[in-house]
Amino acid sequence: MQEPNISIEKTEILSDNWYTLKKVTFNIKKQNGETETQSREAYDRGNGAVILLYNISLKKVILTRQFRLPTYINGNTDGMLIEACAGLLDDNNPEDCIRKETEEETGYKISKVEKIFEAYMSPGSVTEILYFFIAEYSDEMKINKGGGLEEEGENIEVLELDFNETLSMIDKGEIKDAKTIMLLQHLRLKNIL
Repeated sequence: MQEPNISIEKTEILSDNWYTLKKVTFNIKKQNGETETQSREAYDRGNGAVILLYNISLKKVILTRQFRLPTYINGNTDGMLIEACAGLLDDNNPEDCIRKETEEETGYKISKVEKIFEAYMSPGSVTEILYFFIAEYSDEMKINKGGGLEEEGENIEVLELDFNETLSMIDKGEIKDAKTIMLLQHLRLKNIL
């Protein structure tokens, strides 16, 4: 398939409150050679990084649980979501970002991280690329209780769970976060745990 020819005609800022919501009007040359004008909205919240900490000897992983308003609005009765540790890059590179987020959210200070892939998580409406990492952890790496930063309004519960239990939690609908499911399945597919 040939790459489409795109020309952006107009960009409007619809909201710049928390992150940026834009309405973009563009011309696109279709496969049949015709040009069509379309408008789409795109939410730009920046790029992010996510990590799954695992312990081979214990066959355990570290996850977090926190309130997520969008899930509450869309039927998650208490709004709580079990997730892998993640954060926005801001001005950091992905590796530095995820080390910082890991310490803030989980309390583990890690040095060696392995990037496994990157992915657009919701390409129909969100610009974000998410960088996926895994890293081994041990009790000696725990330097604080974690829980996130109070000044950022974070109230994060740290969970140490049996790996096989997390796979069962996916099947039962207790883990519904896409990035977390992708990381757990990666450990499974690569026979890491």
